[in-house]
Amino acid sequence: MRRRLFGSVRARATLGATLVVAVALLAAGASVLLALRSNLTDQASSEAESSARKVAVSIATGTAPAALELPDGDDTPVQVVDGDGRLLAAGEDLERISGTGSSAVKPVTPPVDDDGGDDGGGDDDGGSDRHGGDGNGNGKGKGKGKGGDDDSYAYGEIADDAEGGKGSATVDGETRDYRFAALEVKNTRQGDLTVYAGASLSAEQSAVGTALTVMLIGFPVLLGVVGAVTWLVTRRALRPVEGIRSEMSAITASQDLARRVPEPATHDEVARLARTTNETLAALETSVERQRRFVADASHELRSPIASLRTQLEVGAAHPELLDVDGAVADTVRLQELAAGLLLLARLDAGERPGEARVDLATLAGEELSQRPAGRVAVRTHLEPVEVAGSRSQLARVVGNLLDNAQRHARSRVDIAVRAEGPWAVVEVGDDGAGVPEAERERIFERFVRLDDARARDDGGAGLGLAIARDVAVRHGGALTVRSSPAGGALFELRLPVAPVA
Repeated sequence: MRRRLFGSVRARATLGATLVVAVALLAAGASVLLALRSNLTDQASSEAESSARKVAVSIATGTAPAALELPDGDDTPVQVVDGDGRLLAAGEDLERISGTGSSAVKPVTPPVDDDGGDDGGGDDDGGSDRHGGDGNGNGKGKGKGKGGDDDSYAYGEIADDAEGGKGSATVDGETRDYRFAALEVKNTRQGDLTVYAGASLSAEQSAVGTALTVMLIGFPVLLGVVGAVTWLVTRRALRPVEGIRSEMSAITASQDLARRVPEPATHDEVARLARTTNETLAALETSVERQRRFVADASHELRSPIASLRTQLEVGAAHPELLDVDGAVADTVRLQELAAGLLLLARLDAGERPGEARVDLATLAGEELSQRPAGRVAVRTHLEPVEVAGSRSQLARVVGNLLDNAQRHARSRVDIAVRAEGPWAVVEVGDDGAGVPEAERERIFERFVRLDDARARDDGGAGLGLAIARDVAVRHGGALTVRSSPAGGALFELRLPVAPVA
């Protein structure tokens, strides 16, 4: 059952279309998901860098880490870490973090500076401090922050680019994945600091998950639709093929070659297949009919000499003095020639190849003339050497048949000429007999055809000679035609391709 199913063109077409669409959908879906994830990740990176830069600007303009106003909520976890990896500031409700420079969540108190301490107050003698204080604890430096004199820092330099990374954080009991940006602030009073800020990847994960869910649901539905449509369209397209198949099956069963397959009213491959099939059926019908006529005519032609020969032999057996030996020999020769002609036609019909031997037509014509005794008509020759490629025996049969035909119907003269005309070798055999009516000039090349007038049955002709001659000429790449000769009779012209130069 499975073999029958996938042995169907419709099933294979449906399966192939479905697989192609499935591969295309998978590739497109993967590209969409990757592009969506990349865009959302880039957006999160931009948001994280923006948050980190805001904090870095505050530090660079003099705000101490402890006095920073950091973003609250669970969307933007922030850390400020010094060069030794100590956490100086962190967002509220931060419980756990990974993917940054420090896993600490609770800030530590920075160490006191040798020149005046951490809080920005005066030095030991109460005099002016390094930031321009007035000795009463009022700092006058540019680094004065929101925390007053105790929180002032020197100006810092913010790095141009932030480094990105991925991690997770737990804020207020909820754990999420984040895209972190690390931005360095150099030359602060506390040294080089790094600000880490994160942007939640929840939007990216939600969007990708939604898109994936839609694809997992939509792709099978779409594949089902593609498969169903392909199945229906293929069935409709192949319906004429099924009609052709069923009609051919009926023709085979009935052996009625007159029937034809239905031809669709379209101009596609199926319509061309139907027309070609009908042309093949017509050619087969013609061939079979021709074969039937051939068998019937051959049986009829064989019956006469066999019956005549049997009669003479029976008479000779009963009355030896009445045996007509010459008649028996003539009937035997006629029977032999007829059998030889039938065998040659059978070999030609079977597709026997003519061969590639080089044959000089002038020499061949001379040999055929030398084998014929001087008859009642004169033979004039004009033979020029010209070579063709083919079967010597078959070509000799053609020239011999043309000579026999001309001598049989000539009144007083037969002309034979061999010459070259460009790429063709031409053999012309003419007579001064009654000629062939123009309406009958193609009919005489049919098998067992004899005209009812001057070319009717005479001394043994069976109507096979000219049919054999044309078949041999065609199989050698040439042609055999007939027209009126200058002497008034028939002029047969044999044209064959000249053999290539060796």
